[in-house]
Amino acid sequence: MPHVIVKMYAGRTEQEKTRLAEEMTKAVRTAIGSADKSITVAIEDIAPEDWAEKVYRPDIKAKWDTVYKKPGYDPL
Repeated sequence: MPHVIVKMYAGRTEQEKTRLAEEMTKAVRTAIGSADKSITVAIEDIAPEDWAEKVYRPDIKAKWDTVYKKPGYDPL
């Protein structure tokens, strides 16, 4: 039952978000063999000025050992 949460800068269209969710679903299905009916994808819009405090510190820096694709930036 994979549940994927994508946090990204606000400003994408609903069409872009839907396309991203479809592509994420395909990737999960291909990578680990989950059925479409068991995959969910959520997208959270984050204001750029809030990124460091709402995403980078709590979800990236504080959970570094769970981040499998590391960022190439450090906003702190």
